[in-house]
Amino acid sequence: MQYRPIEISNFFVVGINYKKTDATRRSLFAVNDEQYAKILAVAKSIGLTDLFVLSTCNRTEIYGFAEDAIQLYELLCNHTEGGIDLFKEIAYTKNGRSAIQHLFEVGAGLDSQILGDYEIVGQIKKAVKFSKDRFCMGGYMERLTNAVLQASKEIKSTTALSGGTVSVSFAAVQYIREQFPEIADKKIALIGVGKIGKNTCKNLVDYLNTRNIVLVNRTEEKASELANELGIQFAPIQEMDQVIASSDIILVATNSNKPIISKQQLTDTGSKLIFDLSIPYNVDPAAQSLAHIELVNVDELSKIKDANLQKRQAEVPKALTIISKHSQEFLDWHQLRKNVPVLKAIKTKLEQLHHCDIFIGYYLKNSSEPVNKNEEKIQKVINGLAVKMKEQNQQGCYYLEALNEYIAIA
Repeated sequence: MQYRPIEISNFFVVGINYKKTDATRRSLFAVNDEQYAKILAVAKSIGLTDLFVLSTCNRTEIYGFAEDAIQLYELLCNHTEGGIDLFKEIAYTKNGRSAIQHLFEVGAGLDSQILGDYEIVGQIKKAVKFSKDRFCMGGYMERLTNAVLQASKEIKSTTALSGGTVSVSFAAVQYIREQFPEIADKKIALIGVGKIGKNTCKNLVDYLNTRNIVLVNRTEEKASELANELGIQFAPIQEMDQVIASSDIILVATNSNKPIISKQQLTDTGSKLIFDLSIPYNVDPAAQSLAHIELVNVDELSKIKDANLQKRQAEVPKALTIISKHSQEFLDWHQLRKNVPVLKAIKTKLEQLHHCDIFIGYYLKNSSEPVNKNEEKIQKVINGLAVKMKEQNQQGCYYLEALNEYIAIA
């Protein structure tokens, strides 16, 4: 029989993020799809079927219902390059309501490297879908993540927390604009057209007003589709070296577990500004030692001066109020679900009483209503008891309370 904890105290998050670790250390614990699939397979083998892994450029976290946090530590560290001792040294662990609050704040962009970064929503959706498709998303986790996404949507639509596009990809565009006021004659290459790559490309077109862009992607059809949509160019992966050599600005948003651009590829090229938006790094950090190469990673991008930051910070209290509402709704649902077994057991006892000869004799003697009317009264008692259990949240003998109320209205 599989272990399926239902107590909120059994909900954990263990992870690392940009607050205590740099991109180099975070890259040791980055999780790609192959590693993610292995983590979920092992999780199921030990009876954990309510969890998901969130791995982005500024965090790696595993959320799940488990017996203890060490199960999640081991699941993550046994399938990534970093060791468990290092992970414990730099990681945080939260459980219960603290873990729930953390997930809500992550989903709202409150815990992002760039405050209000809304790209995290798409990353959560992708991570949850990956887990659900492999039957590792149980009822509790699915309900919780739905609540998080609903809260995030409300924050996006009713506050200015994400006002004035904020993300690592947009920070790259800001950087380019500051470095190259005249962008028209600069050749731009974007390698990788996943979620981050697409957003970056659209920001390049919208905010730099340039279409001098060439897309390169492992799956050529995806690059072709986006290029046709935006009126730009694309090239097959086999021509990546030529594209790199001829470009002035290169943005890398791929998902490889090792660098796809080496120092050697850049040694005999002209001056280039390169953005590595990937974790782990997909551009060899050693390329920074070349005098004609400026290499910028995600941590450096997050430090760019943000003119709208103060306005977004003023929206944080509003966002926290919305989170409080949605998290309480989830906790109320959880409490009701916990009460279901008790309510079912009480209903069964009352139904047994309903068919008891002694009670039927008492009822016929003292009531003019048909006996079958008692079924409605049973449900009325159960409904009233459910409300009391929710509002009062107190321990006690619910059997006796229900029995007394049932007899009182009989």
